[in-house]
Amino acid sequence: MRMGVLDIGSNTGHLLVVDGYRGAPPIPAYSYAEPLRLAEHLDDSGAVTEAGISRLETFLVQAKSVAADKGCAMVLAFATSAVRDSPNSDSVLDRVQRTSGVDLQVLPGADEARLTFLAVRRWFGWSSGRLGVFDIGGGSLEIAAGPDEDPDIGHSLPLGAGKLTRDWLDEADRSPEQMVRLRRYVRTRIADDAGALLRPGMFDRAVATSKTFRSLARMCGAAASSEGRFVPREIKRVDLVALLERLCSMAPAEVLQLPGVSSRRAHQMLAGAVVADAVMDLFDFESLQICPWALREGVLLERLDQM
Repeated sequence: MRMGVLDIGSNTGHLLVVDGYRGAPPIPAYSYAEPLRLAEHLDDSGAVTEAGISRLETFLVQAKSVAADKGCAMVLAFATSAVRDSPNSDSVLDRVQRTSGVDLQVLPGADEARLTFLAVRRWFGWSSGRLGVFDIGGGSLEIAAGPDEDPDIGHSLPLGAGKLTRDWLDEADRSPEQMVRLRRYVRTRIADDAGALLRPGMFDRAVATSKTFRSLARMCGAAASSEGRFVPREIKRVDLVALLERLCSMAPAEVLQLPGVSSRRAHQMLAGAVVADAVMDLFDFESLQICPWALREGVLLERLDQM
């Protein structure tokens, strides 16, 4: 069956079209994405602004048309933290449903962590044992762990690269003092959850996924995406620490020149590196393996299981 999964993240709107079969991996057929940057289109109360809603409406209309052109029998549409945490979430969803015809569902943070974990479990398999999964998005950090397909514990923390950039890293104030404050904030929030994840024991395999971690890994020397999905990739903490030190003194235009960095995310890579470094330090990881599957694949896999 040709299916689409429409993911409205805090950075990007992304339609992934796949050929899906129960008991088989979804095969990508087409991808359409636009940089929405909803995490940066929030007012002081955290509500999505008129500009943000307008960008979302335009994208959904186009994505719906693309899905029809590509022959999708169904489209699974969901929004994550930027819409989920917004005080005007209900009105945003009502408005875009009227203007685009897309029934956009808000995905709770715990489900986001759970479905990302499912995708990683299916990718690496049962031989991974107790699995720890970390996903830095635009608006949140998802952490999940467990020995099965459903994690024992799955948390969503407000530590996304886009959100932290907006709240903490104004280009006019990237002083060492501000970086110290950001580092302390991030580590305090992650440390609050670390004990619950580690209480059942350390992970047999620790995995990072989604675009921020993949970009950081590429910047640290991992294979390019052009080499294929099945090439093993990892990010080593020693390389990440050196990269973070460099990023602290680089402008976004300079970051854009590094391998694996897109124009839509260059300004967020410093915040993403701060979160990644905190994860690896607090959980005592020398390295993290990189998984090419993440939330979108998890949504598709769960739906295929139900069919």
